[in-house]
Amino acid sequence: MKFPRVYTLKEIAQITNTEFIGDADFPVKGINEIHVVENGDVVFVDHPKYYDKALESAATIVLINKKVKCPEGKALLISDDPFRDFNKLSSYFKPFKQANNNISDSAIIGKNTIIQPNVFIGNNVVIGENCIIHPNVIIYDNCVIGNNVIIHAGTVLGADAFYYKNRPEGFDKLISCGRVVIKDNVDIGASCTIDRGVTGDTTIGEGTKMDNQIQIGHDTIIGKKCLIASQTGIAGCCIIEDEVTIWGQVGTNSGITIGKKAVILGQTGVTKSVSGGKSYFGTPITESRQKLKELATLKRITKNS
Repeated sequence: MKFPRVYTLKEIAQITNTEFIGDADFPVKGINEIHVVENGDVVFVDHPKYYDKALESAATIVLINKKVKCPEGKALLISDDPFRDFNKLSSYFKPFKQANNNISDSAIIGKNTIIQPNVFIGNNVVIGENCIIHPNVIIYDNCVIGNNVIIHAGTVLGADAFYYKNRPEGFDKLISCGRVVIKDNVDIGASCTIDRGVTGDTTIGEGTKMDNQIQIGHDTIIGKKCLIASQTGIAGCCIIEDEVTIWGQVGTNSGITIGKKAVILGQTGVTKSVSGGKSYFGTPITESRQKLKELATLKRITKNS
C-alpha cells in the first residue's frame, strides 16, 4: 500500500510511537509484506529467524523488535511489538469507512454494466464496462474490476486476509488494507470468495474462468486464461501462472507457485511448487503418470500379499 504522499521517517515514528534509527527526513512511501516490498516501503519483522530476510529485502524501512546495525541506505523503527505497530499504520492510512448506501457514491461503474438487485458495492470500487454483477454479490471497498466481467450470485470480493498472530490472550488480527483486482474478461461463479491483499493486491488475470464455490487467499496472483473448477481452495501468497487448469476440490499450501500450463487433477493437495506444462495428481503432489504407476504397483503388491 502506498501512502497518499511521501512521509518522513520522523512522521512515521510519531504515528507508531516508536524510536527510529536513521535520518529524520528519510523518505517513507508505503507499507508492504516481505514478498512484495519495494524501495520506500516499511516491512515489519518480529522473529529472529526472519531478521536477515527483512533487513536484506528491498524494503528501505524495517520495523523491528531489536536494535541491530542499520544496513546502509536504510532506516529502522524500533518497536516492542512490530505486529501491533504495523497495524497502527494500516489503520491510520486505510481506516474502516462505514457504508451508507448499497452502492457507494464514490464507486465508479462503467458504461453498459448491469448491477442486479441486492448487490453491495463499497467505497472507491471501480467496475469497468459491459459487466454483469448478479444478485447478492458483495464487493468490498477499493476493489477494481475490469471490462466484460461476469460475477455470479453470492460471491464476495475483498474480505479480510486470514492472517493472525497467536498471543497468550488469543489471536490478534493483522489488519488488511489491500485490494482485489479482477482483470478483463473474467468469469467468477456463484458463492466464490476472494480475499483482499494484506497490503498489496489479490489479482485474477485476464480471461480466467472460475467455477462455483472457490476460495482465493490474500495476495495470491492468478494468471491469464486459467480454468479453476468448483470447491478449489487456493491459499494466500500463491502464484498461479498463465493457462493453468485446476480441477475440483484441489487445495494448496500458501506461498507455492504453479507453472504455466500445468494441469492439477481433482482432489490434489498442492504441497509444493510445481513446474509448468505437466499434469499432477495426489497428496503429496506428484506428476500424474508417476502417481498412477505408484498406485498400480501398490495394488499389485496388496493383491499378491
